[in-house]
Parts: sequence; C-alpha cells; structure tokens
Amino acid sequence: MPAPDPVRSCTSRRNGVRCTRPLGHPGLHRRQGAMWSDAGADPLHCPGSGEPGAPAATLDDGFPGGRALCPQCLRFVPLDADGGLVEHDTSDPDETDDERAHAREWFNTHGW
Repeated sequence: MPAPDPVRSCTSRRNGVRCTRPLGHPGLHRRQGAMWSDAGADPLHCPGSGEPGAPAATLDDGFPGGRALCPQCLRFVPLDADGGLVEHDTSDPDETDDERAHAREWFNTHGW
C-alpha cells in the first residue's frame, strides 16, 4: 500500500515555529495556542542562508542529491562553492509532493 500524499500545511512562521493550519486557510495562523497575523509573521528569507553546511546523508535512491539540511528551516538546500547554504526562503511554494515524501522518508530514516 503506497504512503498517503503529504499534507500541505501553511508556510507562515513566527519566532521560528510554523503554523499548523492547512495551506490557504482563512484567518489567523496558529500553533498550540499561539496565534499571529501575516503582519506578525517572520520574514520568508531563512536566517540559515549563507551558514556553513555539508551534504546530507542520502537515501538509497540518492535523495537529497548533495543538498544540505538547513538547521533553521529544515529544508534541503544546495551548497555554494564555499560550502555555505545558498540564499533560500523558509518554504518553497513550488515544492512537489514527491519532494515532501522524500523529505519525510529522510527524516524517518536519519532523524534530525
């Protein structure tokens, strides 16, 4: 039986924690009783951009393909020529279901 499709959650963050509501939800963002508006959300740019990184361990199929795990946003991002995490946002609106499923498998296999 194949794994269910990954759930798409809201990408808004405040103080580094992510909203737990579904993507495109109406009203305020929330997580465990904390609530915030778009005006109070963290900027999209990840503070881990430019930090030193190293290629993450791979799954049998090669995922994440030489990318590093950003310790700030927990996304897999490429490294620049100097081994730093490339400039990136805390979320990617174009992330595919396949990428999300691979990331879930990676975390279940390797932890964080």
